[in-house]
Amino acid sequence: MFETQRCLINTFQKFDYDEVKLLYMNQEVRNFLGGIREEDSIIEVLNEMLHSNKDSYYWVVREKRTEAFIGLVSLTPHHDGLYLEVSYQFSPNWWGAGFATEVVQEIINFAICELKLTKVVAETQTANISSCKLLEKLGMKLERKVIRFGAEQAIYSFDSNVVTNF
Repeated sequence: MFETQRCLINTFQKFDYDEVKLLYMNQEVRNFLGGIREEDSIIEVLNEMLHSNKDSYYWVVREKRTEAFIGLVSLTPHHDGLYLEVSYQFSPNWWGAGFATEVVQEIINFAICELKLTKVVAETQTANISSCKLLEKLGMKLERKVIRFGAEQAIYSFDSNVVTNF
């Protein structure tokens, strides 16, 4: 479990299924993530998250004061297979208030300080301007662009050898 100023970040559990499932069914959330998933696909993803391997981490984010569900954050092997990728999905009710910045920063800190990773990546569609700005605000640098999932993706990285505040 992690705690930020306003959030509780707990390991994904079976009792989180219903709330996380709503993220996968939300068109706004899934706009830059391949669209709404089918029911069977969602259950499969949730089961994979629950029984993830040792280099995959999935956390549910809740507002500290009320324990209201905010979203999901993960640290999993990137498509390219070289580094772990930080990913996030937050309910639109919580967008624009700095919660994602707070949570993703905590996960990057965990990756660098606790897991002793030298580099963490994030991938987002270039069309997702808000996500690109968030990653840049956290000190991630645009590494390259690729076409994947039928859209242009921006791959950002945070390299602990370049940054000295850890």
